[in-house]
Amino acid sequence: MTTVAIIGDRFMESSVFEREILALCGDRVTCKCMDLAWPDEPMEHGYAAPGLEGLKEYMGTPEMVLSHLQDAQVLVTHLAPVSAGVLESAPNLKLVGVSRGGPVNIAMEEARQRGVLVVNTPGRNASAVAEFTIGAIIAETRNITKGHDSLRAGDYRGDLYRAEIAGNELSDMCVGVIGYGNVGTRVVKLLRAFGTRVLVTDPYVQLSVDDSRGGVEQVSLDTLLKEADVVTLHPRVTKETTGMIGANEFAAMKPGAVVVNTARGPLMDYDALFEALSSGHLGGAMLETFAVEPTNPEDPLLQLPNVTLTPHIAGASRKTVKIAAKKIAEEVRRWISDEPPLSPC
Repeated sequence: MTTVAIIGDRFMESSVFEREILALCGDRVTCKCMDLAWPDEPMEHGYAAPGLEGLKEYMGTPEMVLSHLQDAQVLVTHLAPVSAGVLESAPNLKLVGVSRGGPVNIAMEEARQRGVLVVNTPGRNASAVAEFTIGAIIAETRNITKGHDSLRAGDYRGDLYRAEIAGNELSDMCVGVIGYGNVGTRVVKLLRAFGTRVLVTDPYVQLSVDDSRGGVEQVSLDTLLKEADVVTLHPRVTKETTGMIGANEFAAMKPGAVVVNTARGPLMDYDALFEALSSGHLGGAMLETFAVEPTNPEDPLLQLPNVTLTPHIAGASRKTVKIAAKKIAEEVRRWISDEPPLSPC
């Protein structure tokens, strides 16, 4: 009998993990569950808390993890910090399943040294983020945000019908997609359905045959910035992509263009974005992720009238929960059946 310790939260609930694991593994496992308070309480974003070096985007403490883990061979979690100290103090632990695109709350080097297999769920929220991105583009380019804000304030803005203010349709725009991974490929597919001209830049991936035949163009970043009416970001955060869109890139964009970031804050220089927006060079922005989260209420970007804002919720769909739980359950089943993992980290 394999003991599976599950630490969920109020998005990825432990009961959902348990249900999927039991459905696949039956009486070969026993589960013990607990749930953290996220998102009702904020997670930690720090990088160098004592004993948690290298971990980010986590909730809870190593002591809490060890108390719940005890002698379990498997730990399933979304946000719990699995530090080097946790791994050192849990000799029976052999598998950690983290329901995220990247194991940022796991001390990966220590796990590898101790022979603890870590698996994750890449692409779990790709569909959710892609759909959200389309909504984000439309909200900013078709004045949905401006209309909403004005009506909330009691101002019925008929001027939003003025020719110089009215937005354009996706069928008559060029959208540049930076990053052609799990999310970017889905964004491209959805944009094609609108009849949008789509440009893609990604130096490491080639277009699919279907996208290429469908008129999608793979171009350099310089060309994309020059020609796109909307630029939307979808790469992973790496040393190469950190700060990849800054003052020079904003200056290279069309006057009046819109930039969308539903990926990660570190991809963009937000001070430079503020300057590009407040100067009138860019027409607008849709920001789902930020340089610092939670955002500072005094952040000047939050005060601009040509920005649509959401608090990092693009992946918050019920389907995301189902996909992640099923992926983790399959990894647990494979581990106890001595089968190779699908998504090792």
